[in-house]
Amino acid sequence: MLSFISQAIKNTYHTGSVWPSSAALAREMTRSMRNADGPRRILEVGPGTGPFTKHILEALRSGDEFHAVEINAAFCKELEDKLFSPYREDNPGSSIHLHAKPIEETDVDGEFDFIICGLPFNNFPPADTRAIFKSLLGMLKPGAELVYFEYACVRGMRSAVVGPTGRKKIKQIDAHGKFMQRRFSGSRELVLANLPPAYAVRLQGVEQTVGN
Repeated sequence: MLSFISQAIKNTYHTGSVWPSSAALAREMTRSMRNADGPRRILEVGPGTGPFTKHILEALRSGDEFHAVEINAAFCKELEDKLFSPYREDNPGSSIHLHAKPIEETDVDGEFDFIICGLPFNNFPPADTRAIFKSLLGMLKPGAELVYFEYACVRGMRSAVVGPTGRKKIKQIDAHGKFMQRRFSGSRELVLANLPPAYAVRLQGVEQTVGN
């Protein structure tokens, strides 16, 4: 937890919070994946120190393939040392891959059954957010699931303290999120047991491209 807080303070753009996600949010984010029959191909984007990763690893079965993409070098080291290396030792032959780069630059090939995304989209310019979603949805199998989270009420609170440019950005991000949920059969589940409370948002891979 201390490493997460340290990195969050150093790099608020890519971390997005000063507190790691709760076990309750992790369970909700991984619920569909944990309940699905295998073999499954799973991608996690922005795992941080691994609150969602732990639940993914606990649910992996023989034949599953798991890729994690993380831009922060310190987080990558912690993930490898504390989660991935011990898992590989206990599960020889498992297909576990950690990619230390941005998702936009990764050479991971689709298609995936589940994509679990922990990126802080509220921090990104709207154009970057649209580009990332386009990339992720293009990596989903038809009917597969992309799940990400957004903090409840954060956009409203930010709108009250930022200037006109900031409010315009928040409105664009909010409008894009609503558009995505309409176009990709989206649903939201509120998780109160998180700091702050958050929505787990699910999108279905019905289409393979997203308009700007």
